[in-house]
Amino acid sequence: MEMGGEEMMMTSGATSRIVPVFRSVLSRRALLRLAVALHSLFLWLLLLVSRRRRSPDAAEPRLGKARTRRRAAEEEDVRRRRALAEEVPMVEDDDAEGRTCGTFVISGARRNALFCRVWKPAAAAEMRGILLIVHGLNEHSGRYLHFAEQLTACGFGVYAMDWIGHGGSDGLHGYVPSLDYVIEDMEVLLEKIKLEAPGVPCFLLGHSTGGAVVLKASLYAHIRARLEGIILTSPAVRVKPAHPIVGAVAPIFSLIAPKFQFKGANKRGIPVSRDPAALLAKYSDPLVYTGPIRVRTGHEILRISSFLLHNLKKVTVPFMVLHGTADRVTDPLASQDLYNEAASRHKDMRLYEGFLHDLLFEPERDEIAADIIEWMDRTLALQSV
Repeated sequence: MEMGGEEMMMTSGATSRIVPVFRSVLSRRALLRLAVALHSLFLWLLLLVSRRRRSPDAAEPRLGKARTRRRAAEEEDVRRRRALAEEVPMVEDDDAEGRTCGTFVISGARRNALFCRVWKPAAAAEMRGILLIVHGLNEHSGRYLHFAEQLTACGFGVYAMDWIGHGGSDGLHGYVPSLDYVIEDMEVLLEKIKLEAPGVPCFLLGHSTGGAVVLKASLYAHIRARLEGIILTSPAVRVKPAHPIVGAVAPIFSLIAPKFQFKGANKRGIPVSRDPAALLAKYSDPLVYTGPIRVRTGHEILRISSFLLHNLKKVTVPFMVLHGTADRVTDPLASQDLYNEAASRHKDMRLYEGFLHDLLFEPERDEIAADIIEWMDRTLALQSV
């Protein structure tokens, strides 16, 4: 076993501090005044909504038209993104003779369209296992082609889905109303995998915020029972607000204005890979959301982080957690806490000295993938004993 801020950009995961717009230091008196003002605003908005419900006026048709226009624009954007997702290459290795791949759309837990990908080894009937990839915040499943081909070359099948509001799936781009929705949609895909490949061992891999989603999902007994183990790359286990007041007002703002964007939140980005080509590919990808984070999405990240920190000792699933020591997006020390506190009998941790956030897009991506595949092999061997 290897044991190896500044304003931050919401990239493929959650920054260790949410909403940099609140980063300036406020006095206690100023914070109190701000809290009172926000509370008053919240009450005023509730009163306004109540009055509108009791006495609709001429503004209602205009509001209805505005909502219709926004919905139409969102649906058009989904169609555009789905077309782009279909164009993402599914084959990288010209020597991958006999391997199969494709895309498909399934109905999610809320009848939302989920865009998915699948790669299968040449001898699909003899798959050693299946890995379901859950990408990070703001990215999409098509980015994991290189890793998928490494897995199929070793006899593993690969499935991947785009979250709600991501890639080719339904929803406002970059907006996640609830990370529990991602878990529920993941369950739908797991059920499909079970029907298509009965008896084949299944693993989950989650990156960054996707790692937090996978870790929470593994705490549900009915999901845990379907899994041989989980792999977490740079998981967003401990995420703190930029200022205590953010944690206090986030639940209120997420109800009042869930889709509101903090315009200053992405002003200056931070590197997530030491490979310049990987960075260029990511931030020139039209399916990667690079806009400011929305209020509800930020609140959901804070909420799942809080849940995980209170339940680390309940983790029993076999897991492997990987983190770069130079990661400035998620906290490698939180991964260490997970490893130390989890009750799992079979657990492994890899710390990569000097590596950044997107481990599977670092220059050493092939070595990291080999570590993951070796762990999956070892886990399957233990289960067969």
